[in-house]
Amino acid sequence: MCVVAIAWDAHPRWLLVAIGNRDEYHERPAATLAPWPKEAGFGSGIIAGRDLRAGGTWLGVSEQGRFALVTNYRAPGYPQPGRPSRGALVTDLLTGRQPEAIAEMNPFNLVLADRDGLRFLTNYPEEVAMPLPPGIHGLSNGGFESPWPKTHQLNGALESWLSGDAADFTPLFTALRAETPEADCALPEDGPEPCYAPVFIRDPVYGTRCSTVVAIDREGNGTIVERRFDAQGEATGETSLPFRWP
Repeated sequence: MCVVAIAWDAHPRWLLVAIGNRDEYHERPAATLAPWPKEAGFGSGIIAGRDLRAGGTWLGVSEQGRFALVTNYRAPGYPQPGRPSRGALVTDLLTGRQPEAIAEMNPFNLVLADRDGLRFLTNYPEEVAMPLPPGIHGLSNGGFESPWPKTHQLNGALESWLSGDAADFTPLFTALRAETPEADCALPEDGPEPCYAPVFIRDPVYGTRCSTVVAIDREGNGTIVERRFDAQGEATGETSLPFRWP
């Protein structure tokens, strides 16, 4: 049950700002945000966390000038075991490779950005790839054209931040920690169960594992920050790394 808001070419200073939560089973092992080692075959400057079970990632940047993230798409009859890992999509795109077996993967939403623009990809209910215009876009675990209430909530928080001084990341992390849906929130029929409706999910089995903020200015100077949480929803650490886009 992930959620993300992305501002693309929507601010005088910032080319891209992305804020999002990764929700996952707490027992699933993951490595913290870090540059991926070149000796392991990742020689393209990937900076990301890493799923230690399947080997991919959910969100990352590349110093080749790419940003990508993936969310699961909730659909009847899915996920199905034995299908290729969706985390490999992000790894492939960050290294400039064309992903394979997209149709065989469980349903997903994906966003890719580089100097040429922002693009959305999905494989459900059919494969779609389309450019996205400048502005603020949100993703969660439903259809891109029918965003969930918490997606609207996070989009609004990012819009408010951009209309202010847009320098201090603290309000963005505050927005990512929202554990209460907006008062007028009405869940759609295909939306999440009430326990998964908030932006931040506090649950001892399946909940928010980390919050991430990515900001890249128009000169190519970037920062990626990951804040991590335990099964009780308490912060356990934070990593902030600078990077450059060509």
